[in-house]
Amino acid sequence: MTLFIDPPAWPAHGTLFSHLVSDGSLQELRLFARAAGVPDRAFDLDHYDVPAERYDELAAAGAVPVEGGDLARRLAGSGLRVSGAERNRAKRAALLTRWDGLWADPGLARKAGEELVDRWREPHRVYHTTLHLAAALDALDSIAAESQVHERTVWRACLALWFHDAVHDGVARQDEERSAALVTELLGPLAGTGVSSEDVDEIARLVLVTADHDPAPDDVVGGLVSDADLAVLGGSPVVYTRYTRQVRAEYCDVPDLLFRSGRSQVLRTLLAGGPLFRTAAGSARWQAAADANLRAELAQLAA
Repeated sequence: MTLFIDPPAWPAHGTLFSHLVSDGSLQELRLFARAAGVPDRAFDLDHYDVPAERYDELAAAGAVPVEGGDLARRLAGSGLRVSGAERNRAKRAALLTRWDGLWADPGLARKAGEELVDRWREPHRVYHTTLHLAAALDALDSIAAESQVHERTVWRACLALWFHDAVHDGVARQDEERSAALVTELLGPLAGTGVSSEDVDEIARLVLVTADHDPAPDDVVGGLVSDADLAVLGGSPVVYTRYTRQVRAEYCDVPDLLFRSGRSQVLRTLLAGGPLFRTAAGSARWQAAADANLRAELAQLAA
């Protein structure tokens, strides 16, 4: 894998910025950036923004200088690029517009929405970012439209997705439990403004469904939440490969052998657990592709 940097040409914050990218490994990119003292907060979904004063230093450290057009082509060919449309849907303003649309009086819930978006934008994240949140919400919209469920059910499912990775420290089960607790903390004060105690309890329960992705057969809303969260598994090979590289980079400090072992166990568990998708719409859209993607990744890890 090779790292590339283009000339400082992008104005912001009183200086010019370069882009630092990899032609195939977000893990390599993150490790290089950290070793060079580039903060995680400089990462922007598929590249780092670095100020002009760092250009020569990063080039000397191993980033290959290229012109902006060349860098863009290399990023596009890497399989890591986040498209403009995806990027726009993951922006803070776009997500807050979606959040406001969930409420009869958006002003009352805006503070909670802002805190959630800020959590999804935490700099240590690479996969569990606003990009994943926007994609999960889009996936829910697509399967809910075909599932003929009550509007309130979809509303609860949507809020569960907003909360489901709001806490993400990379600790299985604990993250989901703390995210579920955040439902009570942020939505509890909204009781009487369109949110009932039953809503809060149900949304918190749905967040916990994403820990195991094993809702009961009659848990319609749990199936919607689980399927939307797992939709990336049934993406195109390009989308799925980008996802695996994002996950690897999010755990970039885990030694390769240990990561391969742990990741392989996750994949085997998913494949052995029966159908991944519990709604008819989700199964029709994503099950076959997910099976192929998981098996291909497992074979690659074994190799």
